[in-house]
Amino acid sequence: MQKATGRVSRRFTPVSFTDVAIEDRFWAPRIRVNREKTLAHQYAQCKETGRIDAFRLDWKPGQEPVPHIYWDSDVAKWVEAASYSLATHPDRKLDALLDEVVSLIASAQQPDGYLNPHFTVVEPEKRWTNLRDCHELYCAGHLMEAAVAHFQATGKRTLLDALCRYADYIGTVFGTGPGKKRGYCGHEEIELALVKLYRATGERRYLELACYFVDERGRQPYYFDEEARARGEDPSRYRSGNYDYCQAHVPVREQTEVVGHAVRAMYLYSAMADLAGETGDATLLAACERLWDNLTLRRMYLTGGIGPTRANEGFTCDYDLPNETAYAETCAAIGLVFWAHRMLQLDCDSRYADVMERALYNGVISGVSLDGERFFYENPLASLGHHHRQPWFGCACCPPNIARLLASLGQYVYSMGEGGVAVHLYIAGSARLRLNGALVTLRQETEYPWTGRVVLRLEMEQPARFTLRLRIPGWCRGTAARVNGEAVDLSGKVVKGYACLEREWRNGDRVELELPMPVERVYAHPEARQDIGRVALQRGPLVYCLEDVDNPVPIHRVMLPADAELTARFEEGVLGGVVMLAGQAVAVSDEGWESALYRTQPPVRVPVTIRAVPYCVWDNRAPGRMAVWLPECA
Repeated sequence: MQKATGRVSRRFTPVSFTDVAIEDRFWAPRIRVNREKTLAHQYAQCKETGRIDAFRLDWKPGQEPVPHIYWDSDVAKWVEAASYSLATHPDRKLDALLDEVVSLIASAQQPDGYLNPHFTVVEPEKRWTNLRDCHELYCAGHLMEAAVAHFQATGKRTLLDALCRYADYIGTVFGTGPGKKRGYCGHEEIELALVKLYRATGERRYLELACYFVDERGRQPYYFDEEARARGEDPSRYRSGNYDYCQAHVPVREQTEVVGHAVRAMYLYSAMADLAGETGDATLLAACERLWDNLTLRRMYLTGGIGPTRANEGFTCDYDLPNETAYAETCAAIGLVFWAHRMLQLDCDSRYADVMERALYNGVISGVSLDGERFFYENPLASLGHHHRQPWFGCACCPPNIARLLASLGQYVYSMGEGGVAVHLYIAGSARLRLNGALVTLRQETEYPWTGRVVLRLEMEQPARFTLRLRIPGWCRGTAARVNGEAVDLSGKVVKGYACLEREWRNGDRVELELPMPVERVYAHPEARQDIGRVALQRGPLVYCLEDVDNPVPIHRVMLPADAELTARFEEGVLGGVVMLAGQAVAVSDEGWESALYRTQPPVRVPVTIRAVPYCVWDNRAPGRMAVWLPECA
């Protein structure tokens, strides 16, 4: 693939989640809980807090609550999640409830196509006067994504038609033509949503509007300065200091570091990847690749979490990865999955799938409790025992975001392209495919991520020649493959991290993969100052942590000897069934410290047996301390 000149294309296309069945022990229970409990819980929260009824447009001054500028997005993400769930698991009650909510949203549309309750009834005079801070286009984007999801799930056009009208109206307001505003949103989202709207409708004007919003970003004179002056404000008094915060400091093709608010960055980069594939713009891809390297080599947590600080909900500088104060917003990890998935379609390079998997199995799914009704906004890598999931938030972007991801998880497993199918994630279940004219059912049998053995069976009516691409995970140190019981030499067959098996496939063919999954110690770059002298534990795609509830001493006293052996064992009765790690460590004793805060004698170390659980399930039991990175000793 060319880096800066020529054309690029989206060489692969995700297999729709409606053609993928997930039937494993890790994700399937989460998806079921999402469908049976989380959606109802989140609907109740949106209803009780006034988010849904805000679309009635009956608010009057003095009433509480006041419809907020970003409430629309929470409802939109719930509609999107519910629509995805409906597409895979028909439910008449949910269908009727969606119809009710969709009808209410559409009823709030104004005669000119505008659709935003806050700026219709609370501050109508401020429409489009503060794109930098007020989320109008961000909310519009989430409504567009919801409209596409609802249409594709049900075939009903109520919301889709309303959002097409809104997008058309937005196209009359923004652009480079006479009388148009040269603006763009402070919180990116509409850019990727317009690409979805284009793909659903075939209307190229939506793709062109997405291009405009991406291309205009960061141009000087800054639009945000101009609109601030028009409001009577001094742009230099902007609370964030500069436009790094919203990735508008320079045009996107000139950006070299991931900066600012992490979620905004991920949504922007997702749109850039989409547009690179749709328009053949290699300069957008080159920018994405630079930013990808900066993020994944210098600014990403081991868990796939991103954005270390609460101050800007985002990035600071290279290798700044504090643990206890890590922000690592759930939405940011989800945004990283979105971006990785889009980059993966362009070149089927496993480095994108590896990060996608890391985020999914760690920093994303940690954001929701096992019962599906409590959520993390922040995902630290260490806790003193006071950080817990909450039923909802005043700024509730994360709960419905994780709900829509779980409801559509199937689309991240496979892609079609270049005469074959790529398997990105190893998840038990099946996929329905059409390969070179042949209908194929591909079945995965595996206990992944608990074991590294994967069996793929092909069911097909007639033989067909195609390439089966199987990702060799970046964490895997050696892979064995067999086809119909015969060993396959993978030398020369691994392309960008995928084992490419091309042959004429027949009904009943069987492929076996063995992905060794030992317990491994992970060390951070020497410039990651917070992790110097520390070690983390990983097994397969899962990062592990210690919790007080499993260990005989407070975990901040634990030190892991460099030669300590660690074993892995599946524990059926723990946290719904997980592989736990165990081994011998040492703990700093409090013996002799009763009357001293400091002393010259070194503390006594005592042997202890430690147990670790996957990071993704921490804080589901008794409250207590948690740590991913442990001091290592001789």
